[in-house]
Amino acid sequence: QVQLVESGGGLVQAGGSLRLSCAASGRTFSDYFMGWFRQAPGKEREFVARITWSGGSTYYADSVKGRFTISRDNAKNTVYLQMNSLKPEDTAVYYCAADSAYYGSNAGSYAYWGQGTQVTVSS
Repeated sequence: QVQLVESGGGLVQAGGSLRLSCAASGRTFSDYFMGWFRQAPGKEREFVARITWSGGSTYYADSVKGRFTISRDNAKNTVYLQMNSLKPEDTAVYYCAADSAYYGSNAGSYAYWGQGTQVTVSS
């Protein structure tokens, strides 16, 4: 199993930046594809970004492309989400997810999840 713990959320003004971190423990981190998802109140959990084992390939939702960057440091067992030019519509609880076999945008296909970190963007 993999345990995931997110951090770095908070309150920021529109146009500002935050960097989320997701620390993994329990198994070999580099064996896992990693993804970031978010869920706003009253809405379904939605895909934000994903990254391959090595970090050599990434993919983003259209809504965050050009503003968010996903990266990972396998030596530190951590995946990051750098969020720039934040908008009020980015307000949500952000979750990281891991899976050893699935590399896609479907939240239901990821086996492991963190507890989430709140990001609030004020206008």
